Amino acid sequence: MTGIGMFEKREGKKIFPVCRYFKSDYIGRHMLRGFLGFTFCWILGTALVVLYKAEDFLSALNFNDIEGIGRMYIGAYLVGLSVYLLITYAVYWRRYEYANRGMKVYVAKLKRLEKRYEMQGKNGQGGRKL
Repeated sequence: MTGIGMFEKREGKKIFPVCRYFKSDYIGRHMLRGFLGFTFCWILGTALVVLYKAEDFLSALNFNDIEGIGRMYIGAYLVGLSVYLLITYAVYWRRYEYANRGMKVYVAKLKRLEKRYEMQGKNGQGGRKL
């Protein structure tokens, strides 16, 4: 019983929240969070670059140059986003698999404990009788 308690204390924070979801829901949830976080950071970074180089943009008001820079930023965004989402998918897929294996170990320990209690009850060693 103490082994189960130690397992819950050590691994519970990693395993129990994950096992409430299906794999696709868990990974999709984190990929959505990753998409929103990456997009927000990209917008902030772009705003900082634009503010830092505002004088260069205003002095060269050539539409073709600005269009080329815009396409470059959009291309870099899409490449960065796809790499980030692939990494996010891999990380959360592994976390889900780890939690799933841990949950199987936890259930096996609980079944073993339940069998032990059943055997104690059948042998008359269960507990005190009042």
